[in-house]
Amino acid sequence: MQPPRRGSIRTGVGGWVYEPWRDNFYPPGLAHAKELAYLAERVTAIEINATFYRNQTAASFAKWRDATPDGFVFAVKATRYATNRRVLAEAGESVERFFASGIAELDAKLGPIVWQLAPTKTFDAGDIDAFLGLLPRRLGALTLRHALEVRHASFRAAEYVEIARKHRVATVFADSDEYPSFADETADFVYGRLMRSESACPTGYAPEAIAAWAERARRWSEGGVPDGVPRVQQAPTASNDGRDVFLFFISGAKERAPAAAVALRAALESTASR
Repeated sequence: MQPPRRGSIRTGVGGWVYEPWRDNFYPPGLAHAKELAYLAERVTAIEINATFYRNQTAASFAKWRDATPDGFVFAVKATRYATNRRVLAEAGESVERFFASGIAELDAKLGPIVWQLAPTKTFDAGDIDAFLGLLPRRLGALTLRHALEVRHASFRAAEYVEIARKHRVATVFADSDEYPSFADETADFVYGRLMRSESACPTGYAPEAIAAWAERARRWSEGGVPDGVPRVQQAPTASNDGRDVFLFFISGAKERAPAAAVALRAALESTASR
């Protein structure tokens, strides 16, 4: 029997500009212009959030690409003008403008595109099916991967899971009590937002929690099904088809996010070296 094909595992944070990080993560006196490069040497992915509020320029994407090391990846949160609307199926023009803004400049460093729905958006099978059908699979020579972040409890439905699987769009798993939390695999990669970091813990999550997430990430990457995560449907049978995994420490005690991401990366590397 062949050993499982292991996908890549990346861990990081949302953004790189946050004032409290200048007190407890970035070295004193580090120039603001060097913060991205410093962070990118210590984590393996960053979720760009500024793109949610307004489209960025090709020059900005190129600058971020060049400031980060080879093998680094940016997840990109898609424009709110496509997702914060009553009828998602009418978002075609906004989707097109978003991809025409210069995002292709990230080139090989372009990771998943994250489409975050409004908390008031309820599950409508026809609308969600139509919206996911609008999302392009390629951008020039780049293959695109999409993740949908749902924020209303009505999405905890088998019908939604099946629609997401049909379109091969990942469902963002939120480690949170505030938003719907389910980890059904709906694509060939897993996207998680870990939102329970605590200020009192230097690494945001306690060491045993970091170790547990490292093990879950490893299981996902090998095509397995980890324990300890909620689901809508019964877990599928494990396969030899590995998945890429993206885990971001976001919200919670945000000042601890970089330390949490660094700790998870260390735990993953320790496991891999055994």
